[in-house]
Amino acid sequence: MKTVVITGSTRGIGFGLAKAFLRRGCRVVISSRNPAKVGQAAAELAAEYGNELIFSQPCDVTEFESVQSLWDASVKHFEAVDIWINNAGISHRMAGLTSVSPEELRAVVETNLLGTLHGAWAAMRGMRERGSGAIYNLEGLGSDGRRMHGLHLYGMTKYAIAYLTDALADEAKGSGVIVGAIRPGMVLTDMITSQYTGREAEWRKLQRMFRIVAAEVEEVAPWVAQKVLANRRNGARIRYGGMGRMVLRTIRASGAPKPG
Repeated sequence: MKTVVITGSTRGIGFGLAKAFLRRGCRVVISSRNPAKVGQAAAELAAEYGNELIFSQPCDVTEFESVQSLWDASVKHFEAVDIWINNAGISHRMAGLTSVSPEELRAVVETNLLGTLHGAWAAMRGMRERGSGAIYNLEGLGSDGRRMHGLHLYGMTKYAIAYLTDALADEAKGSGVIVGAIRPGMVLTDMITSQYTGREAEWRKLQRMFRIVAAEVEEVAPWVAQKVLANRRNGARIRYGGMGRMVLRTIRASGAPKPG
């Protein structure tokens, strides 16, 4: 039975992944920086999957001591951590780099980049001692070098995470630990919808388009969880998406029957 730690797992794709791993018989550690949301998410999952498979602890990934504490508590509770997923991340309002406030700049960089580095550091050290384990970083918009106007800050952090993933995979060779990345594609979560807070009319115009180009968490998370559990290759990038899936979503949005 695998034990999976997922940072930022009280909502969005992190919560979806928690459900998907639990359905596959894994033990899952739930965390985020908000204690109330951690408790709520853990209670919701425990009601469906049972308390014995779930452990929860608040964790602010921008603080190394908090991340190390999450690792230590998870190992103490479940005896070992097999998979660590650096999922915690935030975006920002759509704006040019010089229009984003210094506070937003700091929050995005510290959460997305420094938070991933903290998680990878703690997990790598612990897994090397055991001689096995897998670490996955959530990549996303910007990871492949493509840019989107208004989200350059977010994309910059994801581009850096892609470099970090490759560097860690190189350092992991021969240790028994594997390092990889998850590229879920565009997923319809509050990270997208929050961009349109106060711009409801614009969101209503774009909503149908997003439902075609972006996948639902319930579609992406089970597929990703299965690929993570099956992967044995260091340096792997688990990519969800592709033209075929977009065509299927277009057909569903149009109300036409599925082909075949």
